[in-house]
Amino acid sequence: MTGHDSSATNRTSQPHEPEPQPAVRAETRWPMAAAVVASAVLTLLLPDDLRLGPRWALPLAEGLLLVALISGDPVRISRRSAALRGVSIALVSVMACGAIWSTVRLIDDLIHGGSETNSATTLLLVGGSVWASTVITFSLLYFELDSGGPAARAHHMPATPALAFPQHLNPELNASHWRPRYIDYLYLGFTNSTAFSPTDVMPLTPWAKSVMTLQSIVSLVILGLVIARAVNVLA
Repeated sequence: MTGHDSSATNRTSQPHEPEPQPAVRAETRWPMAAAVVASAVLTLLLPDDLRLGPRWALPLAEGLLLVALISGDPVRISRRSAALRGVSIALVSVMACGAIWSTVRLIDDLIHGGSETNSATTLLLVGGSVWASTVITFSLLYFELDSGGPAARAHHMPATPALAFPQHLNPELNASHWRPRYIDYLYLGFTNSTAFSPTDVMPLTPWAKSVMTLQSIVSLVILGLVIARAVNVLA
């Protein structure tokens, strides 16, 4: 009995092995930063009446917020912080305000006749810039909202994400450790703006369905009115 008790005590006194921590699969910051810079450049190229505020205002605000993000979490996006999360949401909000303003002003000029609508070449360049800005803005919106944002995705992917990519839907791809990157959300934004509907990425939550619907409507209005006006000018 004594030997049995001793062996049982030894077994129970052995320290438990620490559970392995899941690997952090962070993505590089630079694709997202390049998208913000591209959006700022497109804003600078727009006519004055299609920009929200002075020429320098939106690019400066976007640049300062981007610098704050890079300073707080450089190179790879892995730091989970409420402050950084707030800066990311603020950056996307500023870009969204600029894109919405440019879209509304462009539609108003197309309906009532603006200076850029008298030339088909100018109209296509301006309309293309506004359309591209909306694609970038929506891609960053998906990037920041899906599964808690890029930093949260780097540490843990939920069982049911808001946006289901092919790697989530097809078990044969064996993508248990796969994480969507910014390029995946940029592709989503582009295809949703050209097909006006989901292609290979399925929205699973109400907010994802609402945002994708809104993007399709915005893109349809921009492309439809710009092309119709350009054809009318050429005719």
